[in-house]
Amino acid sequence: MPLLLNLVYLALLTACAPLLIIRGLRTGRYREGWPEKFLGRAPIRISDRPCLWFHAVSVGEVHLLQPLVQELARRRPRWDVVISTTTTTGLAFARQTFPDLVTFYAPLDFSWATQHAISRVRPTVLALVELELWPNLVWAAKQAGARVAIVNGRLSHRSHRGYRRLRGPLGSTLRRIDAVTAQTDEYAARFIDLGVPSQRVRVTGSIKYDGLECDRANPRTLAMRRALGLSASDLIFVAGSTMEGEEAAALAAFHAARTRHPKLRLVLVPRHQDRFEKVAEWLRSKGETFVRRSEGLESPSIRNPAPIILVDSIGELSAVWGLADVAFVGGSLLPGRGGQNMMEPAAFGASVMFGPYTENFRETVEQLLSRRGARRVSSADELTHALIADLDDPEAAAERGESGRAYVLAQHGASHRTLAELDRLVDATPALAN
Repeated sequence: MPLLLNLVYLALLTACAPLLIIRGLRTGRYREGWPEKFLGRAPIRISDRPCLWFHAVSVGEVHLLQPLVQELARRRPRWDVVISTTTTTGLAFARQTFPDLVTFYAPLDFSWATQHAISRVRPTVLALVELELWPNLVWAAKQAGARVAIVNGRLSHRSHRGYRRLRGPLGSTLRRIDAVTAQTDEYAARFIDLGVPSQRVRVTGSIKYDGLECDRANPRTLAMRRALGLSASDLIFVAGSTMEGEEAAALAAFHAARTRHPKLRLVLVPRHQDRFEKVAEWLRSKGETFVRRSEGLESPSIRNPAPIILVDSIGELSAVWGLADVAFVGGSLLPGRGGQNMMEPAAFGASVMFGPYTENFRETVEQLLSRRGARRVSSADELTHALIADLDDPEAAAERGESGRAYVLAQHGASHRTLAELDRLVDATPALAN
C-alpha cells in the first residue's frame, strides 16, 4: 500500500506541478517548507517525555487547539506538545499563537517523508484535527508504536460520500485509528460506517465552542476597536470570511442601510490572504473611501476614520467579530464553499446571518435557526433587507444575538472530554504515562 500510494501521489504531483508553479510565482504560495514537506525533516525531539503531535491543516484548525493546549499545560505540564500544519498561513498563525511550542510543516503523505518525520518527532499520540486522514502518516505512526486519534472529528455528508467510495482501500487505515472524538452523533455514525470500530468512537462535542471568546470587553477586541478608530456610537456591520462575490453583496447592503443609519461602519474580512490586495483594488475601483488594517495604528486614515475598513491580516477575525452589531458569515452566499464558522460571532451575541450554502456546519445552523439565534438569507437582496431590519429594530436583533450566545455557552466542555480520551491513549503505555 505505501508503494502504491507513493506512485499515485507522484503522478498527481507531476500533473499538478505546472499549476502549482504558476500559482507560486503569482502569489508566493507553495515556496516554503519543502525539506519538511517532501523529506520529512521535522524538528528532532530530544526528550523521552510523552508527546502529543497535533496535525491541524490551517488557521481554523490551529485556532481551535487553543483550549486543548491550555488545558494540557495545566493538567500535563511534563508532556511535550508539537503542532504541524499544511499551509503557510496556518504555520504563521501557529507560531504566533503558540510561540513556546515546536511548530512545523507536516510531511506530504509519501512513505519516506512520513517515516522520517515520525522518527524525528517520536510522538506518543498522533492527533489528527477534524479529518486529516493520510494513510502513510497513520501507517508510519503505528509502525513506530504511536497511538493515532482523530480529535474534534467532523465528517460532512459530502466527505462521507466521498470516503465511502474509497472505503475498501482506506479500510486498513481506518482500522488503525485508536480513537475518534466526534463532534456530533451524526458524525460519529459516519465514522463507524466507514469502518472505525464503534468502541473507539466517542461523541465529545465541538472544541470550537470551548475556544470561543464570549466577552466583548476582551483585550484583543478592545485593542482592535482602538486600532480601527471605532467609537462606542458606531454601528458595526462585519462581513467576515468572505469569498469572491460576497464583498459586493455586503457593500450593497451597507450602502442601502447607511442612508437610514449614517453611523454604520462596514468591516470586510476576506477569507484568504491572497485576496486582500484584490479586494483593496476592487474597492478603489468603486471609488470607496476605506482604510486597511495593515496600514497600522499610526495611519492618518485610522485617525480620520473611513466608513469602510478592510481587515487584511491573519488571525484577527475572532477579535473583529466582537465588534459586530450585525455579522454576515461568508463562504455561504454562493455555492461551493459550504460556509464558515458562525459560532464565533454568535458567541459575542451579534445578530448573525449567513447564506443558504452552509453544509459544512449543518447541525450548528439547524440549532441556531431552531432557537432563532441566527438568520439565513438566500441572496444579496435578502442580505440588504435583513441588515436594514436589524438596524431598524435593534431590540429584535439583540434578542436574536442573545439566543445564539446562549446556545454557544451551553456547548462548553468538549476540550475536557477530548483530553480524557487522549489521556487514555497515553495511559495505555504505562512507561510513558507520567
